Amino acid sequence: MTQFIAFAPNVEVNGQTVLSVVDGMGVMKVLAIQILDRHGLSDPQPGLWYSQQAWLDTFREIADQVGPNTLYQIGVRIPENAAFPPEIDSIEKALASIDVAYHMNHRDGEIGHYHFTKTGDRSAKMICPNPYPCEFDRGIITAMCKKFKPTEVVVYVTHDDSQPCRKKGGESCTYKVSW
Repeated sequence: MTQFIAFAPNVEVNGQTVLSVVDGMGVMKVLAIQILDRHGLSDPQPGLWYSQQAWLDTFREIADQVGPNTLYQIGVRIPENAAFPPEIDSIEKALASIDVAYHMNHRDGEIGHYHFTKTGDRSAKMICPNPYPCEFDRGIITAMCKKFKPTEVVVYVTHDDSQPCRKKGGESCTYKVSW
């Protein structure tokens, strides 16, 4: 399992989520629209569904042309653009909800997961067996923690380089989270 390759050919992602590419690219919105167009994702609309593989191809092009920081910024925008369960009111619930939201925003086949495990009073790990780029996942995890953290808390999210990595052909990536 590697990043940028859908697990099943018919998987779709909702248009609201696809729009995070445009939001996440900030001042490069025109480039984002051009890249989406090149992959058959012209004018994505909330409520409509689009090929996950086409969206993953968009991520690959962004990684190659613009770089990993942009993938991170797109991930940061996901909580603003994707549907999430309404009862989230803590970092733990936020992290646990990522998998639920992930499945709410995809359909028609195996898509992978976001597994949350609490590892201490103020720490957790996320294991992410899915086809998305590492930096994108780190952005989602970071944004969810920051969105639901207490005001005085600082959040740290790091890729656990001692574990397998999708960039290197692994089946998942693992992230350490502390607050």
